[in-house]
Amino acid sequence: MADSDAAVQARELTKFFGAFCALDRVSFTVGRGEIFGFLGPNGAGKSTAIRILCGLLAPSSGTALVDGIDVGLYPEAVRSRIGYMSQKFSLYDDLTVEENIDFFGGVYRIPRAQRARRKDEILQMAGLSERRATMTAVLAGGLKQRLALGCAVLHRPPILFLDEPTSGVDPIARRTFWSLIYRLSAEGHTVFVTTHYMDEAEYCHRLALMNRGRIVALATPAGLRRWPDEHRLLALESSDLMESMKALEGIEQVKEVALYGSGLHVTVKDPAAAAATIARVLAERDVAIRRLEEVEPSMEDVFVSLIEEEERKAG
Repeated sequence: MADSDAAVQARELTKFFGAFCALDRVSFTVGRGEIFGFLGPNGAGKSTAIRILCGLLAPSSGTALVDGIDVGLYPEAVRSRIGYMSQKFSLYDDLTVEENIDFFGGVYRIPRAQRARRKDEILQMAGLSERRATMTAVLAGGLKQRLALGCAVLHRPPILFLDEPTSGVDPIARRTFWSLIYRLSAEGHTVFVTTHYMDEAEYCHRLALMNRGRIVALATPAGLRRWPDEHRLLALESSDLMESMKALEGIEQVKEVALYGSGLHVTVKDPAAAAATIARVLAERDVAIRRLEEVEPSMEDVFVSLIEEEERKAG
């Protein structure tokens, strides 16, 4: 990707807190207008990376460019070009919806002649026009998050950083929130988001899986689900789930077994041969098979497999 097409570039980005390495030589590029996601467990380094890119933390080594500006050298200049929304609700509960927007209009130094029009645009975008006089404290969680997003884009930043923005919000509110993100992307905003929700990961244009401060995989969601040939997946539903798990542990053709919904996802190399062996072994234990077929891996399957592989490598 040419530099002119890049909204965010990280090269060998590293961050130490004392002896602890929170971010380990991370490199990636995010295109303009792209929705780019970081997916990983707690402590994976997602929030540390975002805070460095926002100019809130200095990297220990490596470089980061945001909208072409070196974050390490000019953090203040970077902060004027971005919108940032943290995982903790960052607005003021003792102000009304409208007063919060007015406050951030002043913080972002939006010209007074433009503030009323921008406020109306944000209220409409967030679906809060009828609640402009409502105290923020009494808003439902999903409405609060929409207000926070509106305040983050009030100054029309080209790049938006969202750090687990829907944490603790119900699924319907999360879907509405993501509709807003897609609208912003369509308008040309670059959106960088961290999440631990598997369904949200699917909404990103590209996705980086993180663990122990490192990127372990980076591709489109569809690309991540295309496992190598030696990783094929069988879905198994049976009359005795726990007995099935015990039985599969001793089968040579089975690489991994994981609970998935009301059944099991079984990673194998040869689906046909493994299915025949599984059927025979379960029959010997008087376990009835209700379903046994090859399926496409879900994002959860990919995530669990990659993280477990990294953990095995780490010892």
